[in-house]
Amino acid sequence: MHNKIRFFPASQWLSHYSKETLVSDLTAGVIVTVLLIPQSLAYAMLAGVPAEVGLYSSILPLFFYAFFGTSRTLSVGPVAVVSLMTATTLGTISEQGSASYLTGAMTLALLSGAFLLAMGFLKLGFITNFLSHSVISGFISASAIIIALSQVKHVFGITAHGDTLTEIIPSLLGTIKDTNAITLIIGICVLLFLIFSKKFSVALFTSLKIEKKRAITLSKILPIASVILSIIAAFTLNLEQYSVAVTGAIPSGLPSFTIAIPNYALIEALALPAFLISIIGYVESISVGKTLAAKRRQKVEANQELIGLGAANIASSISGGFPVTGGFSRSVVNFDAGAVTQAASIFAAIGIAIASVFLTPVLYYLPKATLAATIIVAVISLIDFSILKKTFRYSMSDFYAILATGLITLFCGVEIGVASGVLLSIGLHLYQTSTPHIAEIGLIEGSEHFRNIHRYVTQTDPTLLMLRPDESLFFPNASFLEQKIQSSIYQKDKIAHVILLCSAVNDIDYSALEVLESLNKELYEQGVKLHISEIKGPVMDKLRNSTFLEHLHGNIYISNIEAFNALKK
Repeated sequence: MHNKIRFFPASQWLSHYSKETLVSDLTAGVIVTVLLIPQSLAYAMLAGVPAEVGLYSSILPLFFYAFFGTSRTLSVGPVAVVSLMTATTLGTISEQGSASYLTGAMTLALLSGAFLLAMGFLKLGFITNFLSHSVISGFISASAIIIALSQVKHVFGITAHGDTLTEIIPSLLGTIKDTNAITLIIGICVLLFLIFSKKFSVALFTSLKIEKKRAITLSKILPIASVILSIIAAFTLNLEQYSVAVTGAIPSGLPSFTIAIPNYALIEALALPAFLISIIGYVESISVGKTLAAKRRQKVEANQELIGLGAANIASSISGGFPVTGGFSRSVVNFDAGAVTQAASIFAAIGIAIASVFLTPVLYYLPKATLAATIIVAVISLIDFSILKKTFRYSMSDFYAILATGLITLFCGVEIGVASGVLLSIGLHLYQTSTPHIAEIGLIEGSEHFRNIHRYVTQTDPTLLMLRPDESLFFPNASFLEQKIQSSIYQKDKIAHVILLCSAVNDIDYSALEVLESLNKELYEQGVKLHISEIKGPVMDKLRNSTFLEHLHGNIYISNIEAFNALKK
């Protein structure tokens, strides 16, 4: 039974599904469907694929995640940042609108799914621990700025191109004179309506005596009104004759399921971008999933989430879609609408499928300016400048990492930006672990507590050097500890004993053990003995399996006060 739940998490909620849960999930599914139709079309436009592909990417992936994912309320589908990364990647290998472009999109989804599945089976869910939240925040903020600017052309009804600030802004300024006034009016009206609904609709609904929880849900789906009104305006006023760009003909029907094996050259060209897309998609999804799960005291299992998202992306690929992941806005709407299980996502997928069959003729008249405004308002919430101020005050290394990631993304593009973000995150982690805080400690008079001599008034002994490494000892930082000890001894020639207080050391790897063995020998040759205090049981067990304790010239002390009293002059 345990293995069944592990590999098929849906069995956990399917086994005790009730009528009350069905009603809640069905209600949430209908509400999310209303949100997903324009959102799917908008992100398809952002990704550079036909409008129907956005709908296809919101059908089968939802089914697959529902059965293999562990979050009860996460809603999977196209999202802004992944859509932009898709467009940026495919723009370098083929032209938008071509068959090869769509093949590339499907291949990206397939490769992303394969990477996610592989990481899931290899239990690499911990990979997010190596990605600095602040660096990823910098990348997402910069990407949101690029996304918003890339949609300005649709609001103004002009042509522009580019994937970076240095490309987009000159392109926009060069064609701004060709602005279509009617398109601009539609775009501004929809922008204002969406901003109003986001900022003030909850207060408006509550003033009308609507329960706050329901008011919040209504505010989430209110943007559909802008879609309906703009479609009516475009149809009744025949705005196409005034050169107002509309979505156009969308083929009716469900996606055809095909498993196309891409050629080696295409795989080689898309492998790295697909890996980066899978990483960013997973980080976004797991963050949203954990946040929502915590509100209901539920658990999201990181490794199984990789499998769930991997299955969703492969499902997107075989149904003619592009890369997908768990989206923030749709998941919050799903949660607030009262979704209890992933059945809500299945109902939403069925709703999208029905829309794909019956509603596409109506969507023909949906102005692209409306979709662009929808994207702009959605991504504005992703821009977080406050983190620069916070990290500037708290950690300069984080500040520089965020600033560098953001600037690289803005001026060099999202692919280079996300790659630099990953490398900076890993580099920052390695730097912090390779240069751990090592405090020189002394005894606080009248107690048995030892503290940093630079922070407290302490009692010391000129013949003793007492150090407390505030990190486990392993290959990146062992040499740093050795240099710290040797440097201190060179500066203080009266030192006869070095005591390592190991209360914060949870592990000592073999490389660090070799450094300790070498240090023990070198110190003894200089007339100094190495001692260890307050070493933890599991670490001591490992040391007993080596010859280090036999060759240690100093002693092992249970407490640091015992070592201090025994060795002081």
